[in-house]
Amino acid sequence: MAFAQLTYRESLRDIISCLNAMRPKLYHMGIRSTISRNNLSNANNVRDWRIFADFAQILIERAKKLYVDQSLDIDLDATVYALDSTTIDLCLTMFPWATFRSTKSAVKVHTLMNLQGSIPEFILVSTGKTHDVHVLDHLAYQPGAFYVMDRAYLDYERLYAIHQSQSFFVTRAKRNTRFARRYSNEVDPNTSVQCDQIGMLEGFSSLKSYPEPLRRVRCYDEENNGRLVFLTNNMQLPAATIAELYKSRWQIELFFKWIKQHLRIKKFFGTSANAVKSQIWIAISVYLLVAILKKELGIKRTLYEILQVLSLTQFEKTPLNQVFENKTYKTESTPTHKQLTLFDL
Repeated sequence: MAFAQLTYRESLRDIISCLNAMRPKLYHMGIRSTISRNNLSNANNVRDWRIFADFAQILIERAKKLYVDQSLDIDLDATVYALDSTTIDLCLTMFPWATFRSTKSAVKVHTLMNLQGSIPEFILVSTGKTHDVHVLDHLAYQPGAFYVMDRAYLDYERLYAIHQSQSFFVTRAKRNTRFARRYSNEVDPNTSVQCDQIGMLEGFSSLKSYPEPLRRVRCYDEENNGRLVFLTNNMQLPAATIAELYKSRWQIELFFKWIKQHLRIKKFFGTSANAVKSQIWIAISVYLLVAILKKELGIKRTLYEILQVLSLTQFEKTPLNQVFENKTYKTESTPTHKQLTLFDL
């Protein structure tokens, strides 16, 4: 059974049976006994998850250097980060420590992704009950960089901390956001931007938390037939670029989808917090390794295709640079001028 087929299976038994089918090869790697789910669960419970987290940090630094020159589709000479989280639902009976709701448990993977190469630079694993906005307290902001996030991170006091760090933010405004317009900028009618305004927040607590001017940009979403209202502290970029920055945030959604579907972090070997965090950090490390491999070897394939090829050749002794070589085989025609004829006429 090939590992490439396991991506589409739901049962953990298929993974274990596949590993046991490879026992002759695993024997040479030091695995002497039959592999069971209990073996994997015990291993994840015993090994400290911080080992895998530290290893992932080393991979992050290496990947950042490789993708530092990766360009965005946006004409912007600045680093752009997307901040978001994904929730992984768990069984309340088996994971009682992962508090979320009264009927189920969950963990959250909070991620700050550099959109130049889609490299996650900050990751925090918490219980599902942790609100997204608290992650802003753990970040060290880079001056001149853009931080793009959705409405879950709309906290004026924390946004003002980003502003004081000489960084920029782009976020969605809530329906009850009270905003007093001071003046409006000109809008290009050829874009989806409907208005571009500079003003101040209204309300005692909001104005106290963010006492400086803000910029409000409203755009028309043609796909969903709706309006999107953005708040930012950047006053120089065109309004259409602000909208494009928020649209680029969907790269982090693709990252969450990728690791959930292709690295199987919905099924866990072990029920302890250590086991869950270990498996999540291992999945993130695999993603980073594939991204590093793609860049260093100049592979013209998607990350998913690279992962599938590696899953089929992980026990082979072929060098990686040869596995992904695009070889073109040509059948050479044998010269016939020296051939004897069947009938000598």
